[in-house]
Amino acid sequence: MAIEIERKFLVVGDAWRAAAHKVVPMAQGYLNDLAALNLPDGSAGAMKASVRVRIAGDAAFLNLKSRELGHTRQEFDYAIPVDDARALLALSVGGLVDKRRHYVHHDGHLWEVDEFLGDNAGLVVAEIELGRADEPFSRPAWLGREVTDEPRYYNLALATRPYARWTAAEQHR
Repeated sequence: MAIEIERKFLVVGDAWRAAAHKVVPMAQGYLNDLAALNLPDGSAGAMKASVRVRIAGDAAFLNLKSRELGHTRQEFDYAIPVDDARALLALSVGGLVDKRRHYVHHDGHLWEVDEFLGDNAGLVVAEIELGRADEPFSRPAWLGREVTDEPRYYNLALATRPYARWTAAEQHR
């Protein structure tokens, strides 16, 4: 079983750009929506995993991620033909999430900095995958507040309710 241990942070400033060594354009959509995972009252919905289709550069993937909130989840990622991914993206629920993923090495760890486009433009988050939940890591100067436990920053939530629809107060807290 594949386990993902990931922490997510807001990004402040542009200092990370100079350290990025690779950029990959991504488009992704979901075959289920946030409502399938979580009911309005906060209880669990009928589905126990999100189902994502992603085109990343010249490659495409089908991804299933368990519903748990926080930094540790089950994750399964399968390469699929790009043409199949395009057909599945047409079946997506909610909007597509377009972004540029910048890869940044810092003090022995790889950071993935997602610069969102389209309806999520203006949002920039950084993620780090860890080998264990208590693994120490150095925080780059451009790292802001941690949002790992805030579902509204999950890509599935951004497909359902994009950053452009957040109030100014939501965007600044």
